[in-house]
Amino acid sequence: MMEVDVPPAVINLPWVEKYRPQSLGDMVSHEEIIKTLTRFVKSNKLPHLLFYGPPGTGKTSAILAVVNNMYSQKQRKSMVLELNASDDRGIGIVRDEIITFAQTKSLHLDKDSTDLKFVILDEADAMTKDAQNALRRVIEKYTANVRFCIICNYLSSIIPAIQSRCTRFRFAPLSLEHITPKLEYVIAEEKLKVTEDGKRAILKLCGGDMRRVLNILQSAAMAFSVIDETNVYVCVGQPTPKHIEKILQILMNDSFAACCRKLQEECGGQGYALVDVLTRLHDLIFELDLPSNVVICLIAALAETEQRLSVGTSDRIQIGGIVAAFMRSRRMIKEAAEMQ
Repeated sequence: MMEVDVPPAVINLPWVEKYRPQSLGDMVSHEEIIKTLTRFVKSNKLPHLLFYGPPGTGKTSAILAVVNNMYSQKQRKSMVLELNASDDRGIGIVRDEIITFAQTKSLHLDKDSTDLKFVILDEADAMTKDAQNALRRVIEKYTANVRFCIICNYLSSIIPAIQSRCTRFRFAPLSLEHITPKLEYVIAEEKLKVTEDGKRAILKLCGGDMRRVLNILQSAAMAFSVIDETNVYVCVGQPTPKHIEKILQILMNDSFAACCRKLQEECGGQGYALVDVLTRLHDLIFELDLPSNVVICLIAALAETEQRLSVGTSDRIQIGGIVAAFMRSRRMIKEAAEMQ
């Protein structure tokens, strides 16, 4: 029989998982939160936890690092329940899985092991209010032998009764000084060729989201041998800075009909989503030397357009609205110049 060499499973892992921190010491940011969690674990006085903040800021990684510290790999199967509340948002997930898990106790633990079980409920802001109320009662009933970690993006979507029973930690977007060393480390580990403008493009697009950094980097690495700014933007399907500057030049100089036609050609020809063009235009407007009343007019108009796009309106119609907003701004600039 012919033998085939099977590469280690880690090679095929997404980089988000491959480079996920395995301990609290590996976390790249949130020093105060990490110190507090470390003290909780060392003193064996872990409360119920509520982690909230934008995606990719280390919420899930932090609690998995806590779990790795508390349990051996063998114990995790019986002592830790990981659930994604967005899969099943109803009361059934509480009644069928969480209560069943909380009611049982594990035996034959090591001397140094804790007898507390752990429930990790990710994306809990997707849970219905009825499910959250049922969860509140479960938290109260099984506090003696179970600890809960509720993870969500928006704190306001968690009922006050659960908030008051948990120690809350806010995970802010990661700063560039924390993201950059991790990015450099992954580039070195994977032996990638990344230009400086490619790195800047990744950092600009990530918005403080470490998960997005790694996903963009892996996608670009699979598609291109050299990762530069253009290749990064091609991978994420967003307009490059030069393309946005070209669109802005059109909006600030051409006639209404020409602007509408050219903007449709630019977006349609390159396959850009209009909402992505809006986001990049928004950033660029603040870099221009425009009167404050003109900036206010433009930002308000772009915000209204983005809101309309979010509810499924026609891109073609909204392009007309964008062009009209820039026409008003051009008239305001002209009037201000004539008054001087």
